[in-house]
Amino acid sequence: MQLAGRTVLVTGAGRGIGRALARACAGAGARVALTDVLADELDATRSALGEGHLAIPCDLTDPAAVEAMVAAARDGLGEIGVCLANAGVAVGSDPLQTTDATWDLAFAVNVRQHVLLARLLLPGWLQRGEGCFVVTASAAGLLTQIGSAPYSVTKHAAVAFAEWLSITYGDRGLRVSCLCPMGVDTAMLAAGDRDALGALGARVVRAAGEVLDPDAVAAETLRALDDERFLILPHPEVATYFQRKAEDYEHWLSGMRRAQAAASSDVGDDERRNLGQS
Repeated sequence: MQLAGRTVLVTGAGRGIGRALARACAGAGARVALTDVLADELDATRSALGEGHLAIPCDLTDPAAVEAMVAAARDGLGEIGVCLANAGVAVGSDPLQTTDATWDLAFAVNVRQHVLLARLLLPGWLQRGEGCFVVTASAAGLLTQIGSAPYSVTKHAAVAFAEWLSITYGDRGLRVSCLCPMGVDTAMLAAGDRDALGALGARVVRAAGEVLDPDAVAAETLRALDDERFLILPHPEVATYFQRKAEDYEHWLSGMRRAQAAASSDVGDDERRNLGQS
């Protein structure tokens, strides 16, 4: 997948992995349509890219807004050849304490975003016989996320949707990839360090492997697109963890419980109560 001369849509482009993906695509010669609910950060990213790119603020939980955003990207930069559906939220903790509104937000951004974008982009791609859709999920979508049921559940769903798209349309010109990093040095991980979710989940993530710079994740994503790989693993050890899970599910579950217990031992009493751990 050569990006030069193509229009690439990047969601969640205001900061973190999305901003790094936008920079990488622009550096590869693409015209980049950037979108994010964070308007100020989005404008800063577009300004840093220079001319020939377009910033379109959008609330991805609003289907009408998503449709208008895609139309604006097409009008401004031409037909979209590649979609990097990167936006995501890490919200909620124990399902006994997580509100319906929080579950709805997690599903809207982490799952329905991909459904809405596919619905808008697939008809044209299938008609032309080519297109590229990249779902940013998480290693949590292959493994799990200790501390947050909504994040784990929705990221599993995101991986499943990417698999389904590849199986259903892969022989009709659609190239699908699924990005599944572990710890990345982003505002999401930093925010996790400061709340009840992060007090447990972020400790496990940091202990599991290196915390990567977003630019390293973006570079690996572009290499995967060149190689036409489905599964993008910036942390290669995730493949080993995934294999262990498949080979001995019971042992993997007990190991995750041990990891949770070890992380919980460093969490304060108030945070444990928030997580339903005491």
